[in-house]
Amino acid sequence: MRRLGIAAPSVVLALALVSCGQQTWDAAMQAGEAAVQRGQYDEAERIYAAAIKKAEEFGRHDRRVAVTLARLAQAYSAQGKYVEAEPMYLEALKIYQEVHGENHLDVAAMLNNLGVLHRKHGQFADAQRLLTRALAIKETLLGKEHLEVALALSNLAALSMAQGEAGQASTLLARALAVREKQLGADHPDVAKTLVDYAAALRKVGRNAEADALDARAGEIRAKAKS
Repeated sequence: MRRLGIAAPSVVLALALVSCGQQTWDAAMQAGEAAVQRGQYDEAERIYAAAIKKAEEFGRHDRRVAVTLARLAQAYSAQGKYVEAEPMYLEALKIYQEVHGENHLDVAAMLNNLGVLHRKHGQFADAQRLLTRALAIKETLLGKEHLEVALALSNLAALSMAQGEAGQASTLLARALAVREKQLGADHPDVAKTLVDYAAALRKVGRNAEADALDARAGEIRAKAKS
């Protein structure tokens, strides 16, 4: 949720400088990120939109253009502007593919973001295609026990749940849980979140006792974090 409040002077100044072309691309990106950190997504949107023009000075297909487009898309998404976010992600994806080829983590990130957008719009076939491709790239480049792979598995699980395929979701979440436990430790907040999601999937297929155990364990992790 966007936090209310007046934009910090540094953000306002940065926006003004970007708009009139007096700030570097690096400084503009820092200003946009500062606005995001403050929850001022509308300010971030305006800064990133102006920063695209600075990035294009390096060439229309420079990687920095793709980075800026992706940040602008994230600012849109944070405000629920999914229709506006999609063409930004698509253009960033096109540039990343031209710069890196098809098998690169930047490409996987854009495929993932587009897949999530399609899921939210109920376009499940497109979401499945995009998220599956993102997972395959990450597994190839990072191995099957990387945290980025766990993220891709969780996104596919959310799609499966949206489609009413809780059994498939539970299988994906079991894999994601194993990766996060190995990489983060058994008491990490991300592990607790995965346990809750896994429990919800198991309940949908009638495995209530297992779900209760997972929820209880998640509760213990969260209680420990507060103590």
